[in-house]
Amino acid sequence: MSDLASDVFLMESEIPWEAIDAKVSRQIVGYNDTIMMVKVKFKEGGIGPVHDHYHSQVTYVVSGAFEMNIDGEIRTIRGGDSFYIPPHVSHGAVCVEEGMLIDVFSPHREDFLAK
Repeated sequence: MSDLASDVFLMESEIPWEAIDAKVSRQIVGYNDTIMMVKVKFKEGGIGPVHDHYHSQVTYVVSGAFEMNIDGEIRTIRGGDSFYIPPHVSHGAVCVEEGMLIDVFSPHREDFLAK
């Protein structure tokens, strides 16, 4: 295992938001080799395209409403809901009411750190 890790204390005001597109942005709020937590803000109409990856993912819906597609099953999820995505399962989301998700990945998403 490498020494890859975020700072121990992470202050929201000091962590930059990365614009994914005009309606989606993310903020990486902590990680090491084995885990990563990311906040994702969506404006209404924002899309997380259907994709898959080898990471396990658990997501908590902080606010808003999303049409979540996991392995072809589509459900509307709202603030307070959560979901789990096993490795290699296709998933994507469409924001139907502006909101925020908190994603937790294991292991960390190295592609999110590549600059």
